[in-house]
Amino acid sequence: MDDMSFDLGEPPAPPAQEAYRVLARKYRPQTFDALIGQDAMVQTLGNAIRRDRLAHAFLLTGVRGVGKTSTARLIAKALNCIGPDGQGGPTIDPCGVCEPCRAIAEGRHIDVIEMDAASHTGVDDVREIIEASRYAAVSARYKIYIVDEVHMLSKNAFNALLKTLEEPPAHVKFLFATTEVNKVPITVLSRCQRFDLRRIPADKLAAHFAHVVEAEGFEAEAEALALIARAAEGSARDGLSILDQAIAHAGMEGGGVRADAVREMLGLSDRGAMRELFALLLAGDSAGALAALRRQYDFGVDPQAVLRALMETTHGITLAKVGTPPDVAQPVEEREALGEWASRLSFPVLHRLWQLLLKGHDEVGRAALPIEACEMALLRVIHASQLPDPGELARQIREGGATGGVAKSAPAQPSAPAPAANAAPALPATLEEIRDSLASIGRHALAEGWRNHARPVRIAPPEIELSNARPIPSDFARELMDALKQATGARWRVTTSDAPGEPSLREVELADDEAFERSVRESPIVAATLAAFPGSELVGPKNRRSLA
Repeated sequence: MDDMSFDLGEPPAPPAQEAYRVLARKYRPQTFDALIGQDAMVQTLGNAIRRDRLAHAFLLTGVRGVGKTSTARLIAKALNCIGPDGQGGPTIDPCGVCEPCRAIAEGRHIDVIEMDAASHTGVDDVREIIEASRYAAVSARYKIYIVDEVHMLSKNAFNALLKTLEEPPAHVKFLFATTEVNKVPITVLSRCQRFDLRRIPADKLAAHFAHVVEAEGFEAEAEALALIARAAEGSARDGLSILDQAIAHAGMEGGGVRADAVREMLGLSDRGAMRELFALLLAGDSAGALAALRRQYDFGVDPQAVLRALMETTHGITLAKVGTPPDVAQPVEEREALGEWASRLSFPVLHRLWQLLLKGHDEVGRAALPIEACEMALLRVIHASQLPDPGELARQIREGGATGGVAKSAPAQPSAPAPAANAAPALPATLEEIRDSLASIGRHALAEGWRNHARPVRIAPPEIELSNARPIPSDFARELMDALKQATGARWRVTTSDAPGEPSLREVELADDEAFERSVRESPIVAATLAAFPGSELVGPKNRRSLA
């Protein structure tokens, strides 16, 4: 049999493999229902569309990754959707299948122009928009300009846009997006309908990530998704990028995305280790706390991250103490630990912990030796944990205990001579009693004048001799006699002389205040505190009267 050969042509080419799309792009919301965490804005837009009360310019603000550009595209679809049958009008639920919807979603619609203000900042770029806006839309209901990061336009570009922005043609809509609304001129803000997109709550992000993981055919621990949601800080895009990395990190080993792997990938400290470190700080165990810190540091945890985790713990305890509902994303053991600490730590202690950790966090961020600065910050926290809170310190001072014997003696008062034999026992005989008698009949200005100016030479009710070595008001003596007669029913006699007299009530109080503050500063507890924290100041009660 003769050899026969067949020409089968070129072997078939392997099917082209579609390029991988990152999760942040693949799961970009295509409908308003898929836009998570922005219900109030969606409701407002829906009402405006249904009632045909559409603004000519919208300003979308918010942090990165909350959906500003996605929302702008959804608005463009909602305004230009014609429905599957081609007969529809503007709707809050665009069909997604008509030609305008598909073209806008793919970024190829000729009447929906997207511009990045970061690379088109000049007045010439805006002038092109102004010139093109005069012409009607080619194939859509509205010609729509989406300007991302609009705050980066130059001042001249903003000024050139103002007139068109205020009175645009009926067929034009402007959609602006920015992360820094404070940089947008007020003249532009006043011409736009503004929507502030909120940070997406961590629980909603975690639920969204669970849906994405399931759609991708992977598995993930709930705690791992909670960690990713917390690290995203309200940004869906950031969270999806972290989730993409976590799925790649999990590899092909099986078991899905695990919490410990996510924690290691993000460089987060282990929550259990942080609770252990926090307990060591409260117990005053310096050696144990420093050893625990070094273990975290050896694992690759940033010292600032350690202090941040301790701050989160302090904040969580404070929220538990005020009765805030627990975070469902927290493990049970963490909720129990926070509740137990909340039951035995006072608010002053928690506030002091927060301030010390916050100061340490700032110091570590600027330090040439971060781990050493972190150790010093933790030692400062431990030292402060052994000191009483200000309320306890005030109580000790008031009671004269543990403060070096700060006495509770009454302010020194000028001695009054024994009352005359015919004086009524009920008549006021001291500086304070006379002041109180004047105040009791509503003569408060006179009572204050008595406190400030009266330097008694002799008080023998119903007679008073005052020093005029320092001038006193000319009618003070007469007003004082009339007022004391009204207050006591007795006839008083008030005279003046050149004798120096005793200190006034105000001078007595000032001298006592100085003595009080000096005794507080010299007490062992306060002296040690001031020495430990150079530059600190005494706040709170400055005299014994406020402790009474």
